This record gives sequence, structure tokens and C-alpha cells, in this order.
Amino acid sequence: MSTESLKDDQTASTDAVSTDIEPRRLPVQGRSRERVNVILNCTVELIKEVGVQGLKTSEVARQAGISLPSLYRYFPNKAAIIKAIAQQHIEKLSGLMQAFLVDFDLDEGFDHLIDVYAQFYRSEPGYKEIWSGVESMPELQELDLGDLYNNADSLSVRAKSRFKGVDDERVWLICVMLPRTCGAILRLSMTMDEAQSAMLLSELKLMVKAYLKERATSE
Repeated sequence: MSTESLKDDQTASTDAVSTDIEPRRLPVQGRSRERVNVILNCTVELIKEVGVQGLKTSEVARQAGISLPSLYRYFPNKAAIIKAIAQQHIEKLSGLMQAFLVDFDLDEGFDHLIDVYAQFYRSEPGYKEIWSGVESMPELQELDLGDLYNNADSLSVRAKSRFKGVDDERVWLICVMLPRTCGAILRLSMTMDEAQSAMLLSELKLMVKAYLKERATSE
């Protein structure tokens, strides 16, 4: 076995057992921010080639043009890098949700939101590869649930006027259920060809509209 292969194996072993998934150094200066961005961008490109499981920090460092110790000054392991990329995804998606909340059109607006999210899922670099394995990565599950509940808090405030006569806790649960259901189907659509995906999303929109109509008039 070559020295380089041995280093890669040792790195993979370290990443597997490490539980520290937070960045070690928050980039403040422009040069540090640029280096972190290079690390994250190189990671995304590598994930597209080898997948999350095949990713090695030694290769990330090589592609980023830095030494492995330099990379570890910012991120202690592979999981920490992946989490940082996932956080960027969530921040971008949060912007889409905030735009939806401005008008809060549960009829045509929800259709548009599904289309916007679907486009993001398909086009955002690294999204499909990283989030398709969310169930096997506790750090992503935590981010995912936190984002879900934050969105539910914001949605439920606006939705109370739509669901008159429904108690606040049930409104909040509705605002948890619908985004979770839509998110699961949107991620499923990424595994299909374009025609199948379009049909699936059309059925999703129909399902959401039917539920909202029934729920709004059931009390």
C-alpha cells in the first residue's frame, strides 16, 4: 500500500470516529473566508464525483491547494465540512420560504413554492448527493428538523387566519406536516427522470390543494 493510500485510509478512519462536527475557526478576515469557500466548493465538486461516502479530507485539501493540517484548522473532519455545506443550503432555502411568507398565497403560491423548491433541489450543487443520505447522518437530521420547526413557527403565524376555528397547536402541526410531506416527495422526484418528476409534482400540488381546501372548510 502506498504512503498516500495509507494516509487516506487513516483520514477516513479518523472522520468515521470523530464526533466534532463544528468548524474550528470562524472565518472573519477576507482571506479566511475565501479559503473556507474554496474548501466548500472543492468538497461539492468531489461529492458530485465520488459521493459523500467516497469523500476524503485528504483529497479535499489536495483539490483546494492546501495542506491537510491547514484544512483541519477550519474543519475537524469530513462531517463538519458536509454540515457547513448543508447549512448553506438551508440558508438559501430559508430565503425562498421568506419570499413565500410575504404574500402567503396558499392556493397558487404553494404551487409556485413547490416549483421553486424543485428547481433548487435539482440545480443546487451538491444538494442531491448530500441530502439523499439525510437519514444516515445525525448532523443533517438535526439541521433538517431545526429548519422544519423554524418554518412551521413562521408558517403557523400566517396560517391562523386561514384555519379559523383550529387550535394553535393543530395549526402548527399542519405547518409541520405539509412541508415535511412536500420535502419527502420533492427529494423522491430527484431520483426520477424529468417526465416522471413533472407528473409526480403535479400530483403533489393536487394533493396539497385538496388537503388545504378540506381543512379550511372542515371546522
